[in-house]
Amino acid sequence: MSGLPCRGDCYPAGVSLAERSLALLAAATEALDEAGEHRPGQEQMTEAVARAFETARHLAAAAGTGTGKSLAYLIPAVLSGRRVVVATATKALQDQLATRELPFLADLPESRRLRPGGRPFRWAVLKGRSNYICRQLVAEATRTGLQLELGAPGAANGASGDGDRRTGAGEDLARLLAWSDLSVTGDRAEVDWELPPGAWERLSVDATQCPGRKRCPQGGACFAEAARERAERADIVVVNTHLLVLHLLGTPLLPAHDLVVVDEAHQFEDTVTAIAGVSLTERSLRNAGQEVNAVIARAGAPLASSGRRIAEILPAHHGRRLADDGPPELTEALTLTGTRLAAVVAELRDAQPGDDDAEAQRLRALGAVSALAEDVAALLARPEGTVAFVAGSAAAPELRLAHLEVGEILREPLFAERTVVMTSATLGAATPTALGLERDDYRHLDVGSPFDYRAAGLLYCAADLPPRNSPAFTEAAITELELLVNAARGRTLALFTSHRMLAQAAEALGPRLRWPLLRQGDLPPPQLLARFAADEASCLFATIGFWQGVDVPGPALTLVTLDRLPFPRPDDPLLSARRERIGEDAFRLVDLRRASILLAQGAGRLIRTDADRGVVAVLDPRLATARYREDLLAEVPPLRRTVKRAEVLEFLASL
Repeated sequence: MSGLPCRGDCYPAGVSLAERSLALLAAATEALDEAGEHRPGQEQMTEAVARAFETARHLAAAAGTGTGKSLAYLIPAVLSGRRVVVATATKALQDQLATRELPFLADLPESRRLRPGGRPFRWAVLKGRSNYICRQLVAEATRTGLQLELGAPGAANGASGDGDRRTGAGEDLARLLAWSDLSVTGDRAEVDWELPPGAWERLSVDATQCPGRKRCPQGGACFAEAARERAERADIVVVNTHLLVLHLLGTPLLPAHDLVVVDEAHQFEDTVTAIAGVSLTERSLRNAGQEVNAVIARAGAPLASSGRRIAEILPAHHGRRLADDGPPELTEALTLTGTRLAAVVAELRDAQPGDDDAEAQRLRALGAVSALAEDVAALLARPEGTVAFVAGSAAAPELRLAHLEVGEILREPLFAERTVVMTSATLGAATPTALGLERDDYRHLDVGSPFDYRAAGLLYCAADLPPRNSPAFTEAAITELELLVNAARGRTLALFTSHRMLAQAAEALGPRLRWPLLRQGDLPPPQLLARFAADEASCLFATIGFWQGVDVPGPALTLVTLDRLPFPRPDDPLLSARRERIGEDAFRLVDLRRASILLAQGAGRLIRTDADRGVVAVLDPRLATARYREDLLAEVPPLRRTVKRAEVLEFLASL
């Protein structure tokens, strides 16, 4: 390593990727912190990722909060000299990598000197097509003088029905059109005002609706195609996991690559399940019918009729699995829908549009209807290893077909063809197996967290509360929550496993608490979190969507409460089918694994920096008594544990 700081456009021959990665990490650490503080876990992970890339052996790396795992995988990716796809669970993390971490590394002189050839690296963000405004739809709307409302016939992607219309919709869309003329990327993330429901969908298309660059009048100016071209020139391509999965399923969306990083990998199984499956709703058929009507008058009416018929059948089966051969009335409706879709496809293929705009409309409609025809065929065929069920809400049911195992889907296109690094703060030991890896196929690494959790706070189980299934539990839990919130002087993120419990707690405590109470649904999530973080005395009551990804460092968040252990519903149709398939070990591999990861994610909202202090309180006595409690706590940050309320109240009062 003595000759490593090469001052030319080179690095010494024979120096491994791991050595170069550690050298760049040292330079990055020094640039970030004058004291040059090194994090052993970050160094360990950086070296492990580099060796995974060098040896082509997969890596599953658990890295707790504060490790700095983004740099730990980005540095070897930057120095590898190969194209790396980095897939994140959220678009927010995509943007963070592209606007903070990667530009920071690019500015370090060492990143160039330590790269093969000594050249700078390039990066790009690539999102799904519906994240970019469609130039063709913009052109059509502009030429028609914007005589449209949300839900107008022909609106792409689903804004439809009188319920979506509102005063000022035309003005919102006009503002969006004006923005599209000024935007460089056309990326929805750059829209800096709150869009009304349906506005973006009116001016964007998904992959099924897009006819392709060569067949679209605006193909040469397409924002989505420009993003793909940038990705083709990049060394690091940052995508969300949704796009990665679509690519793995056979839609060529990404440039050639053989190295992949999956961040927040604990969510990857659910992402694959959702995308690899099929979803059919009344709205999807109605919207397809509107697309068809814009090309051939009234030709889409049968699709809307099919949508209504299916919507009449589904509520009776809401929340349930469907038998392989039924119900008969649904099979009949799907068969008729398939016939109608085939007829519409034939009509669209024979249609003779009068101009370029009409041809673009025809191709969009043809793509949407063809995709629906494939979905209906799959729902009728029910392939081996899938389960059909009715999800969504009772008012808007959704017919779904899902795979029982995603490993079979990922094994060949992902793990056999590429070297994969999976990482998360809560990467359960069973996650790689669920994704299709055998134990000998990968290395497992847990680098922990640099935080001193025992000094940072307490994990409190309210063991004296009534059993969770007792009629007295709700009132007792709300009273316990009130004591804790008052001791914390607000500053609470109260997480609930159901909207019903959230509503009961908020209604009871709203008049009784001295601290401002924010509820999920009061504002869009980003604004709600911003208000919570800005007002140190406030409390935020929220459900499952806030158990992960919430990052509020500092004194504004001193107490995290969890109303119950987050076990999945026993009657969940997909998970019940997976339990049957697994057999006697189902509780450990399905229920306990999911609850453990989600519990750890919820608890992980508390300590976000080494200066944070506070309490995680679980209002479910099972955490103190259940035989599986140690398995549940395996992924939870190692805070000091207690069942003594007085100790918790005293600790909160001291903060």
